[in-house]
Amino acid sequence: MLADSSQMRIPERFVGCRVVQTAAGRVQPLFCNFVEGFSYYQLISLTCNAAHMDIQAGPLLQNIQLPQDLRELQRDALGQVCDELRQHIIDVVSIHGGHFGASLGVVELTVALHYVFNTPYDQLVWDVGHQAYGHKILTGRRERFTTNRKYQGLSGFPKRSESEYDTFGVGHSSTSISAALGMALAAKHKGEHDRKTIAVIGDGAMTAGMAFEAMNHAGVSDTDILIILNDNCMSIDPNVGALKEYLTDISTSHTYNRFKDDIWNALGRLPVGKNFTRDMASKLEHSIKGFINKSSNLFEAMKLRYFGPIDGHNISNLVDTLQDLKDIHGPKILHIVTTKGKGYSLAEKDQTKWHAPGLFDKVTGEILKKRFDTPQPPKYQDVFGHTIIELAVQNDLIFGITPAMPSGSSLKFMMDQMPQRAIDVGICEQHAVTLSAGMATQGLRVFCNIYSSFMQRSFDQAVHDVAIQKLPVVFCLDRAGLVGEDGPTHHGAYDIAYFRCIPNMIISAPMNEAELRNLMYTAQLESTQLPMVIRYPRGEGVLPEWKSAMQEITIGTGRRLKEGREAAILSLGHPGNFAAAAIRELRTEGIEVGHYDLRFAKPLDSALLHEVFGRYTKLVTVEDGTVVGGFGSAILEFMATHGYHADVRILGIPDRLVEHGTLKELHRECGYDAQGIAAAVRSLLGQDVQVTATLAG
Repeated sequence: MLADSSQMRIPERFVGCRVVQTAAGRVQPLFCNFVEGFSYYQLISLTCNAAHMDIQAGPLLQNIQLPQDLRELQRDALGQVCDELRQHIIDVVSIHGGHFGASLGVVELTVALHYVFNTPYDQLVWDVGHQAYGHKILTGRRERFTTNRKYQGLSGFPKRSESEYDTFGVGHSSTSISAALGMALAAKHKGEHDRKTIAVIGDGAMTAGMAFEAMNHAGVSDTDILIILNDNCMSIDPNVGALKEYLTDISTSHTYNRFKDDIWNALGRLPVGKNFTRDMASKLEHSIKGFINKSSNLFEAMKLRYFGPIDGHNISNLVDTLQDLKDIHGPKILHIVTTKGKGYSLAEKDQTKWHAPGLFDKVTGEILKKRFDTPQPPKYQDVFGHTIIELAVQNDLIFGITPAMPSGSSLKFMMDQMPQRAIDVGICEQHAVTLSAGMATQGLRVFCNIYSSFMQRSFDQAVHDVAIQKLPVVFCLDRAGLVGEDGPTHHGAYDIAYFRCIPNMIISAPMNEAELRNLMYTAQLESTQLPMVIRYPRGEGVLPEWKSAMQEITIGTGRRLKEGREAAILSLGHPGNFAAAAIRELRTEGIEVGHYDLRFAKPLDSALLHEVFGRYTKLVTVEDGTVVGGFGSAILEFMATHGYHADVRILGIPDRLVEHGTLKELHRECGYDAQGIAAAVRSLLGQDVQVTATLAG
């Protein structure tokens, strides 16, 4: 039905929005056009408020506040709970945004786990946590779920400080088995023999070495740990590698599965005691699996009892299986097969697109995007993706490597056009870095594209395999700085600091798209013989006309963008645009501030800094990284080393964990948006001393 703006009390500018009545009787706002001056989020929020609309849960879900309420239901009601839970996730995410397909794929598993196990006493660990929305809804957070990933709202991932049901904080992949094994060992030590520990891990996360290390230990641990392998052939992008093919062999071996089911059913009909049947099953199990399907030996070689694969969307069978496994002691793995995006047909068909689609019209499937009359700047990741192809056409030594993020990093463009020269190695950051190093020893120019937060996982490889050997690997760090709604597990806060302490490492950051292209061009030149970091943020740049001719930048050189009188701002990377906006604001107040874009955190432009300290005694440094050990610290070190004296204010990510929110909200909170920079300059000019460097030379 079309919205009546007078009845709904919607401001005139919102006319054109519409709402529909869903099959369940709930009201869903839909939007045809982008209204100038308002984001879709604002439109949706204001429209919902105007219409006094709530997202109502289904009748069974409304009465489930905690898992014990779920356990009071009859088993034949669980199918309806799953339907209502899936619909509630669709309702909320379509209006408020968030990750989507992963949680839809594990609705039945989530319900079954909380129905069978005594959570939170029995400890449930989710890997990564994209799929934990149903878990949050069933564990006391349904009424707050609309705040998911919003500023000061629920975290988009399991978080220990948020709920006792979130047993382990996650966000990066492949940690669940190690964490769960630690909990199981603790339970064993404390004599809690009735306490169960469950790790839920996807087949994408299973590709990481850490998962195999944990399974190798779990198999000999004599703990009551259950590993559930959620096999949907996806992480964010389609899975790659031998493990994918191995799991496919298991899940498609009709001979093995049919024979296994026949044997299991026959054992269940034997007129003997339960223990005898179980003992017989145990004795026959290894020979059956080895004879019919050799693939199962991978897990069982690690001494993990393997069960499955089973249909992860059959709630009745899941409950039966989990109840049986509760009674089997020792480390074991249950292999379930699911469909990412289950229950929303478009998400089932295009699982990458619907991993985190943003706001969308749940009826038509239209993903809502802003519409503009003028060209808009591209995302930095897309500039990388198109530029590496340009460079690779000219230089046949160039390769691209990414650990499971071809879409997120836009290396997918190169994978489509040059599939032999762009490699997705799976969720294996350590391998990605050392693989790049090995290729570099043979003269190849490798652009290793990793999210800044994930690069932390391969710090040792960056030191040992790249920097010590002076191999010219190019690290393109996407999502550097604050990333927004994903929060502290994904903020790229630390790369400047941890790379700056490594000898032989070049660290750069572009202020705009043209600078990114120039830095990439410089990095692949034969004259660049050291490893080089190019860090750039999530989201859009500033240049609609960005595809300019590429030019070499002399390593370690910055640029003076504006001369000033009272003070100067030294910026690194994209926040230089915030500084430029602050300078324009200050100019209206008669305050003339200089601006220097350093471009490199290491090596610093000594000549330019001598100029700065020779002219200014009041400085503000701005970076999208931690203020501890980062770019600002490098400036103070230079100042102290050369005997300069100045009052310096360092702006950047503070020495605390920054939670989730929009980028604008977080930049403002941290004080380095345009308003924060302008305020820092005013404060600095209004005092004799703000910060004085005291480092020894």
